Amino acid sequence: MNSELWTAIAAAVVVIVVLASTMDARHKTLERRLRRMDRKLDLIMEHLGIEETGPEGMAEIDALLHKGKKIEAIKRYRELTGAGLVEAKEAVERRER
Repeated sequence: MNSELWTAIAAAVVVIVVLASTMDARHKTLERRLRRMDRKLDLIMEHLGIEETGPEGMAEIDALLHKGKKIEAIKRYRELTGAGLVEAKEAVERRER
């Protein structure tokens, strides 16, 4: 009986690991697609001359960039928007242009 229990536990662990790796791969694929779509939208907006509007406080971000404080600008952007690090970095870099 004891070996049957361990076999069942091992099988459950294998299933969980396989599901987790599948979900991680799918998540990464969707993340890459979203980044590509975001970049395409940025190019379209740039071509049309449309500037991205953001939440209040973007003047503060611009002021930090003007002072050469990019890291502080990224940090502040994250505080204002709740964005992740990569998203905030990309948004701040777009404002640098």
